[in-house]
Amino acid sequence: MQLKQTPEYVKLIPGCPGGPRNGRYAPLDPDYAAIKEGTEAVMAGLWKADDWETFRNNWKATPPLPEGTPQPGSDVTESYVNIPTRDGAEIELKIMQSAKHPKSAATAANTVVVMRLHGGGWAIGGHNTEAVENLHAAAHPNVVLVSVDYRLAPEHAFPIPFHDCVDALKWVKANAASQLHANPEKIVLLGGSAGSGLSLAVALKAREENISGIVAMALDWPTGSHPKFFKQLRDKYGYELESYIQVPEGTVAGVLIMEFFLDAYTPNAQPDPYHSPLLAETFAGLPQAFLQIAGFDPLRDEGLAVAEKLQRDGVPTEVHIYPGLPHFFSALLPDLAQTKKYQARQNAFIDKVVKAANAQ
Repeated sequence: MQLKQTPEYVKLIPGCPGGPRNGRYAPLDPDYAAIKEGTEAVMAGLWKADDWETFRNNWKATPPLPEGTPQPGSDVTESYVNIPTRDGAEIELKIMQSAKHPKSAATAANTVVVMRLHGGGWAIGGHNTEAVENLHAAAHPNVVLVSVDYRLAPEHAFPIPFHDCVDALKWVKANAASQLHANPEKIVLLGGSAGSGLSLAVALKAREENISGIVAMALDWPTGSHPKFFKQLRDKYGYELESYIQVPEGTVAGVLIMEFFLDAYTPNAQPDPYHSPLLAETFAGLPQAFLQIAGFDPLRDEGLAVAEKLQRDGVPTEVHIYPGLPHFFSALLPDLAQTKKYQARQNAFIDKVVKAANAQ
């Protein structure tokens, strides 16, 4: 796939140290530094494609599951359903749940829906993008995981993927009790990268339309804003937003790669909090949030700005930063000690939310 020669939305400054608050998170983690060259060679191979179908297929391979991951079939059951969208199309939902704790009408009240919105720059990816995380969440005895296969850019640019995710939320609300044997008032949004930005946007839309039931958001390396709007966000709120310049050639997501995906999803982007949630006037009233952020990542400062805005607006927020590690390292480097910590923290947060929701 062809990238731009130079960035369009940010001006690069060679050797930029980053902002005074967040720049310290970029220096490479020693464990990652030792394997960085080989990892980047693998990533470069995935970009060798002349068309979108080939490009997407390059990213579909599911790596071997790390030791300790719940197994499909023996630990987690999987099924699929197609649901209608507002424009007459259909999208697929993948439903995952514990094979050892079958759900029924009798267990519905205490069963939480974890709604997965996958990463992939709004243009690639699907149900298996965060396969390991999904299996861990779905194996929880009180969880049904619903993965949303929203339509992809550039064929389906903004707002279609966002609308698909909102339509999926409404389907979950309407069918949680009858089809999922779950509680429609106990929903967790789980998103990675582009999926985190979509999760934030869905939460904003639910607040606007008074759609109840979202009790928490788990957001990994979230997208917060199109870089066209960084300056006004800096001027208004004081966010640093320097990581695009400090980490222009990140392993998975570099500046030119991000602009490639942004141009596919939001060509000629205009200010809109449903693709750039940091533009929302306030995050007040959103559900509690859990963020995991990589330090050697162009998206780092967007994630930290999201956390800052959530905290400033009174939303209970838990933040974990992984210095010196690249975007999406949890899937890229499954055997890294920090990946195991990342997964354990996500599991603990989901368990905490489930217990709190069922204690009321």
